[in-house]
Amino acid sequence: MTPPSPKSTENATPSPRWPGALVWALAALALLALQPVLDLANLALLLVLAAALAALWLPPSVSMATCAVAVLGFNFLFVPPLRTFTVDLHQHALLLVTMLSVSWMVALLMARQRRLAEAERVLAQRARQLQALGERLRDADDARAQAPALRDALTALVHRPVALLLAGDDAARLGEASSEGWEGLATSLRQGQALGPGTGRHEEQSAWYLPLRGRSGGLGAALLPLDALPAADAALRAHAQALCDQMGLALERAATIEAAHAAREEAAAQRLRNTLLAAISHDYRTPLATILGAASALHDQADRLAPEQRQRLAATIIDEAGQLGRITDNTLQLARLDQPGLALHLDWESAEEIVGTVLRRTRQRHPARQIKASVQSGLPLLRCDAVLLVQLLDNLVDNALKHGGESTGVEIDVTLEAAQVRMAVRDRGPGIQAAWRDRVFDAFQRGEALAHEPLRRGAGVGLALCRLIARAHGGELVLRDREGGGCSFECTLPVAPAQVPAVEAAP
Repeated sequence: MTPPSPKSTENATPSPRWPGALVWALAALALLALQPVLDLANLALLLVLAAALAALWLPPSVSMATCAVAVLGFNFLFVPPLRTFTVDLHQHALLLVTMLSVSWMVALLMARQRRLAEAERVLAQRARQLQALGERLRDADDARAQAPALRDALTALVHRPVALLLAGDDAARLGEASSEGWEGLATSLRQGQALGPGTGRHEEQSAWYLPLRGRSGGLGAALLPLDALPAADAALRAHAQALCDQMGLALERAATIEAAHAAREEAAAQRLRNTLLAAISHDYRTPLATILGAASALHDQADRLAPEQRQRLAATIIDEAGQLGRITDNTLQLARLDQPGLALHLDWESAEEIVGTVLRRTRQRHPARQIKASVQSGLPLLRCDAVLLVQLLDNLVDNALKHGGESTGVEIDVTLEAAQVRMAVRDRGPGIQAAWRDRVFDAFQRGEALAHEPLRRGAGVGLALCRLIARAHGGELVLRDREGGGCSFECTLPVAPAQVPAVEAAP
C-alpha cells in the first residue's frame, strides 16, 4: 500500500521549526566554547551531530541549506587560515566536503524517517477510525441512526462539510449540498460506483461521490468536497470508501435482519392461523354434535319425552353452547394478544369488582361447586383491561374446577406484595405431572397433563391465553405447588406509579 502523502494527513499538526534553529544556535555556542580544547576533527563531528538533531524538525530543503551555511561558517571560523574562506586543498578540502556530504545525507535520511513516521501515524489513525466506526455500527440497533457518525468521520477526513444520501422508502439527506451535488449523489447511489477525480468517471467534478456499498449494490452515497485536498490522493479516497462501505454493509445487514424478522412474524402468524383453524375445527365437532343431537331430539321427539328429559336436553344445549363460546373467546383473544403492536384498553379498575364478576359467572355455570374469594383491603386500583383480567381469572377458575377434583373447592386470593398485586387461584387437586409442567402454558398442548385423568375437551389455549394476558399488563403468571397437594396459579401485576385512591374490600 502506498503511504499517504504528508499533504493529505488528516488532523496533522505542522512540526515546529524553532527546535531546529535552537539546536544550531546551541551548536554554534558549543563550537566557539570548545574551540580552545578540541581539535578540528572533533569540532567537525560536533557540527555533524547538530545537523542530525536539527533535521528532526527542519524540512529537508531548509536543513540542507542550513548545513551548507554551517560548513561555510565552520570554514570561516575554525579552519586555518581563520577569518577567510581559503581552503588548503591538501589538508582541509576533504574534511569540509565530507562534513557537507554527511550532513546532507543525514538531513535527507531524517526527513525520510519523518515522512515514514507521519505516514505510519496517519495509517494508525485511519485504522482506529475504521475500528471505531465498525464497533459503533456493530453495537447499534438502528444502522441508519449511525449515519451522522459516518458523516463526522468523513468530515474529519477532508476538513470540509460532507453530505450523505441514504436509500430506502424514507430516503434521508444529511448535510447540505447544491442541486448538482444531490444529483451526483443520486447517480452514485443508483450506479453503485464512485464519481469524481481519480475514479475514471466524471473527472471534471470538484468532489468525490462515494457509494455506500453492500454486497447487493449501493445503499447510499457520500459527497466529499476536495477544496483543500489533492484530487489524486488515491490512499485518502480508498480510506473514505472503506468507511462508506462499512456503513453500506451495516445498512444491508440491518435490512436483511428486518426482512428476516418480518418473514418470521409472517410465518408465525400463518402457523398461528393454521393452528387456530385446526384447533377450532377439531374442538367444535363434539359440542356441535352434542347440540345438534339434543336439538334434534327436542324437535322430533318432544311429545314423547318427559319434562325432566326435555329439561336435561335443554341444559345440555346451554352447557355446550357456553363451552363453544368460551373456546371461541379464548382462541380469538389468543390470536389478538399474540400480534405485535397490541394496544390494550386500559382504565383504572378495582380488583374486588373483577373478582366479583368472575364469581358471578362461575356460580351461574357451577352452582353446586364451592368457590371462596379473599381480597385484601386497601388495594390500589389497577391500570388494566378489565375484560382481559376477568377472562384470565375465569379461565383459571374454570381450569381448577375441571381438574382440581370434583369434591374440592377453589380459592381466589388477591393480596398486595411489595409493588405488585398478586391474584392466586388455588385448588386441592392431584396436581400436574412433572413431564407437563414446562409445557402447561404452551398453546394447543393437550394430553395427560393431570395425574389422574386426561385433559378434557378444549382447544388447549386457556392457560396460554392467561399468561399472554398477564404479560401484556407487564406481569407474569406462574404455577406453584401447594403444601398438602394441589396447584396455585399466581398472576402478579405491577402497581401503576400514579397516585390513585385505594379501594376498601367489602367484608
